[in-house]
Amino acid sequence: MDLHLHTTASDGTRTPTELIKLLAKNGLQLVAITDHDSLEGISEAKRELVNHPQMTLIPGVEISADMDESEVHVLGYHLDENNSDLHEVLVHFRKGREGRGERMVEKLNEMGFAITWERVVELAQGGAIARPHVARALLEKGYVAELKDAFDLYIGRGGPAYVSREKMSPEESVELIRKFGGIPVLAHPTYTKDPESLVASLVPKGLAGMEVYYKNYNEETVNSLLDIANRHGLLALGGSDYHANYEGDEVEPGLVGPPVENGQRLLEMGPQ
Repeated sequence: MDLHLHTTASDGTRTPTELIKLLAKNGLQLVAITDHDSLEGISEAKRELVNHPQMTLIPGVEISADMDESEVHVLGYHLDENNSDLHEVLVHFRKGREGRGERMVEKLNEMGFAITWERVVELAQGGAIARPHVARALLEKGYVAELKDAFDLYIGRGGPAYVSREKMSPEESVELIRKFGGIPVLAHPTYTKDPESLVASLVPKGLAGMEVYYKNYNEETVNSLLDIANRHGLLALGGSDYHANYEGDEVEPGLVGPPVENGQRLLEMGPQ
């Protein structure tokens, strides 16, 4: 199973149909599509899922929040892609990302980088525009050697072309997911300075799980996070965070994920 996957509905490069076909080819049985601020890829994925009866799809989303000097991501599982109120909230978030991206391109232009907003929009392929699309525009022009360099040098937090966006706290993100009947799970906890304190602050708001089995986490990291999850009564989940960006640290779906029983518990937490 793999419970952290992206498509062209946000910053992945495979369409939902292409992703489902790949997941089936790799033998996955329980998966979750978790695009940034978007459930737009779920309907297409479900149409392709009909051809793969051995696979179950959990609709999800990944919401970005801000805390001090870091960004926190919260995954929301079992959300209804047809809920109009939730759709409006996510559209609002995506419009904020779009305005932010446009301002980043303007800053990069002022720095002498000849990329265009039109090209960034094209790279998004109709999905939610995010910083990786700006990074790809820099990459294809040869200004950076890989996407990570674009963040490290220019558009990451504190970078010369970084632009902040409308802020939501991690607590508010968890509450929002709960409000719409979803199951909130903290994504890649090690991206934050103090995972232990963050988890402690989110559990009272309704946090149900955290990613423990993620991408290229080593055994020591997994055991450390598993200890935190167990002490707070959280479900230990995870996945590849696959974008099909073909970056050096990318992990193919099917190579990392939580124990089967944990995924089954998450599945049972959804609508019956």
